[in-house]
Amino acid sequence: MSRFARFFPALLAWPVFAQAEVPKVVTDIAPVQYLVAGVMHGVGTPKLLIRPGTSPHDYAMRPSEARALQEADLVVWIGPELTPSLEESIGTLAGSAVQITLLDVTDTRRLPFRDGIIFDHDSEEEHSEHGDDEHEAHDDHETHDAGDAHDHDHDGLDPHAWLDPVNAQVWVHAIAAQLSEMDPGNAAIYDGNAATLSADLEALTKETRARLELMRDRRFVVFHDAYQYFETRFGLHLTGALLHSDGAPPSAGRLRALHEELEHEQVHCIFTEPQFDPKIVAAISENGEIPVVELDPIGVGLDGGSGLYQRLIARMGEQFATCLEPKG
Repeated sequence: MSRFARFFPALLAWPVFAQAEVPKVVTDIAPVQYLVAGVMHGVGTPKLLIRPGTSPHDYAMRPSEARALQEADLVVWIGPELTPSLEESIGTLAGSAVQITLLDVTDTRRLPFRDGIIFDHDSEEEHSEHGDDEHEAHDDHETHDAGDAHDHDHDGLDPHAWLDPVNAQVWVHAIAAQLSEMDPGNAAIYDGNAATLSADLEALTKETRARLELMRDRRFVVFHDAYQYFETRFGLHLTGALLHSDGAPPSAGRLRALHEELEHEQVHCIFTEPQFDPKIVAAISENGEIPVVELDPIGVGLDGGSGLYQRLIARMGEQFATCLEPKG
């Protein structure tokens, strides 16, 4: 056998070996996948467990998703507050994988569940102050709050934290750090991608704040209490929600209370979501007199491509602005 014949099989094997060094990453929801994909750009592609259009609150795993977890080196997920059924599956199927639980990442802004059918105006304004242009000056306060959150039971946390783009900035650096530790050969790529993403997200936050500046006194109702992080960051004022943050169906009493609120308050818009039945919104929309606009917190309507997380937040900001801005 010639020297070349002996060398050729080894040459073919080399790219396979190099490819195997890239961590196999699994994410829970599409917005998290978008962020991880941005950090891994040029190196690898993370897998997604929960398809857009499926509610994370009642997710049921398929065999192909179980296999992805079994093969994972790294699992990046929001946490059991969003997908309680996933906690046991990760422990059982991906017990040897590294986990990044994003709600536990240091400096993440965490907010408690909101109680009550109609949210208090004064407390909502108090939250809104954190979304003002001085949000950078509140960094120390936010870090303090994040640390406090570790001392409390996670059951009290609103899990929709990906709708705050400043949280996303924090997370991309944490994801890059973990990937760099697992795959030091590509650390420069991960770090560079995270820096680019972070700069994009900072610019996006400023643009969205400017777009929504004049909407802070406009009142609205949402289908699902999933937007507290977005509202708080950008100073918006919620009147009420049809569903609680955990997605529990509304009772007849809750629907009656919201209908009465709409009769007494100047509500400018009702926001629904693609995965929920719009007939419930129609039941309280004052015979169609109040505009109804669909929001998409998961990314159901995004058609692929780069910058998907940025597009998700930018589109949400535009949807809020379009529905809330004064007509005529």
